[in-house]
Amino acid sequence: MTLLSLPSLESDGSGSGRVISVGVDLVSVTDVRDSVALFGDRYLRRVFTAGELVECQAWADPVPHLAARFAAKEAVIKALRVEDAQPPWTSMEVRRHPQAGPEIRLTGAAARLAVDRGVGTLSLSLSHEGEMAGAVVVATAAI
Repeated sequence: MTLLSLPSLESDGSGSGRVISVGVDLVSVTDVRDSVALFGDRYLRRVFTAGELVECQAWADPVPHLAARFAAKEAVIKALRVEDAQPPWTSMEVRRHPQAGPEIRLTGAAARLAVDRGVGTLSLSLSHEGEMAGAVVVATAAI
């Protein structure tokens, strides 16, 4: 086995930029489509914020975009190393920044959990292809 050693992201010795953890998740688009069909608005309001729903519903088929956001929320939970009570789904919001691409915003319980874990930044990458959607979240240390 070969191990690859990468240089630290730290540049000023403060600990800022140091990777704390990574979360990855894959979601079946079909599973999300089935949940929307079965539970409708109750499912959508429990899992997604109003802003997420507006962004996703702008697409001809919003479900792959919803699935990617669901994967992002699962990846955040993994990156924050949630061991007990999971924060509400809507305390994690995926938004599309016009210049920077997707970003994750935390509020309430999710934000408190991030602070408790020493997280300063969550970087997010989303993807969906065919019947799969995925997300990667990298948590870096607070300054």
